[in-house]
Parts: sequence; structure tokens; C-alpha cells
Amino acid sequence: MSSASKSTSAIRPWIELSRMHKFAGAMLIFWPLAWGLTMSARSVSMPVTTYAFNLTYGLVFATLLRSAGCIWNDILDRKFDRQVERTKHRPIADGRISVFGAVIFLFSHLVALVALMWPINHLAWKIGLITVFPLPGIYPFMKRVTYWPQAWLGVAMNMVALLVCSVVQDQVTPAAVALLSACWSWTLYYDTIYACQDKRDDVKAGVKSTAILFGRHIKIVLAFFAVLLTASLAIAGHLNKQGPAFYALTVGGAALHLGNQLKKLDVDNVRSCLVIFNENGYMFGSIVWAGLFVDYLQG
Repeated sequence: MSSASKSTSAIRPWIELSRMHKFAGAMLIFWPLAWGLTMSARSVSMPVTTYAFNLTYGLVFATLLRSAGCIWNDILDRKFDRQVERTKHRPIADGRISVFGAVIFLFSHLVALVALMWPINHLAWKIGLITVFPLPGIYPFMKRVTYWPQAWLGVAMNMVALLVCSVVQDQVTPAAVALLSACWSWTLYYDTIYACQDKRDDVKAGVKSTAILFGRHIKIVLAFFAVLLTASLAIAGHLNKQGPAFYALTVGGAALHLGNQLKKLDVDNVRSCLVIFNENGYMFGSIVWAGLFVDYLQG
């Protein structure tokens, strides 16, 4: 084996542990941050160069936050992961990375996240600490005690919307709270779809999820969360005094895209669930952002 191949083999488990090879998950944290930043940037007439810098900064923060959450989840869930077909070859579950090594890797992520938050104001610092530590820290335990772990995840994944508002405006605005509601509904929607991949194995392993809870009514419930998401976006836009581009592209585009997703989705087909989940990480997030960004440029 060449030295390059050896290096790749050594690095690969750490990439898998951080989920850097599955970037849709990081985008699911980045988009609420980007939406909140764009709304706040419009409100304060932020210069485009400052906006671009903050957006890039946010992407780094979201990527590290998502990776830290995955590492912590895999440390705690290693015994469950060995019982689920899709996760049994994760690097801690199959022994390629030790728990001690994973803890050190996690610590390095947390140090980097705290360093990124260091310059922000006092309110944002408090929200940031909650965003980085207790919310994602508690999430893995929720799937052991409730069929609604996605409800907790919806808060943990999307507090970045409040965080970025507090950074830019030094307050949490009503529009940011409405945006958090939209993001929470979105997480319930896409993560229920994601959990459908493991329904049978999760029942055997004793893991709880909304995918199991909703049972035969799952598509009806998903449609409800899609409507709640779209309505909350519209309310957030009204509170933030958004313009026509927001309602046409963001609200209208979101409604059309979600409707198309639900039409295509087969909740009993693993491939279908993964495709729709990834669509949310890439396509849906960008559709919502596009209307906000056009509105920001026009504002």
C-alpha cells in the first residue's frame, strides 16, 4: 500500500465520524443561520461585503457544530448503532476509532466553536453557549425516553437562527422567533423522513422516533408540518417587513417544493427517504434563502 493510500485509510474514519462526507447535514444547520442572517442584514442595511464575510463565518460555525453533534451522538449511541444495518459500520461502532479518541476529537471541535463565538456580544454569547452545549448534548438521550426526539432536535439544530439575530441586532426579534418556529417545523419534517430509513431496526433496538410514532399516518403528519413551516415563514416575513420577492420566491417556492417532495416520497423505501432528506439539505434550503437574498439586495 502506498503512503498516500495509508494516509487516506487513516483519515477516512475521522471524516466518517465528523460526517464531512455527508455535507447535507451541515447545511441543515447552516440554512437557518443563513436565513436569520439575511433577514437581520436587511433590517440593519448590512453592507454586502460584511454580509458575505458573516455568511462564510456562519458556514464554518455550522459545519463544526454539526460535526461535534455527530461525534457526541456516535459516542453515546455506539451500542445502538451496532444493531442497525445503516449505522453498524460507523467508526466507533465497528471499532476503527476508540471512545477516548472520539472524545479528544470532540473536545477539539468544542474549543474551535468557543473560539469562533469569542468576539460576539453578551446576549449572543449566552445563546451561543446554549446552542453549543446543552441542546445538542441532551439530544441523544431523548430517543431513549420519548417518541419525540425530533422535537428536541428541532430546537437544538435551529437556535442558530436566534444566535445570528442577536449577533447582528443585539436582540432577539419577533421575526427571529417566528423563523425559529419555521425551522423547528422543518426539522420535524425532514428528520422524520430520515428516521423512516431505520424504522424496523429502531424498534428492535429500542430507539424511539416520530417515524415510529406516526405509523400509517406519517404522510398526513408530514403535510401538517409542511403547512406549519410555510405559514411560519410567511409570519416571519411579515414581522420583518419583507418585500414581494420573499413571498414569491421563499414562501411560494417552499410551498411548491414541499408539495412536490410529499408527492414523490415513499416512506417505506430507504432510497426515497434519503433522496428527499438530501433535497432538504441542498435544494429546499437554497430556495428559501434565494427569496430572502433578493429581498436583501433590493432593500
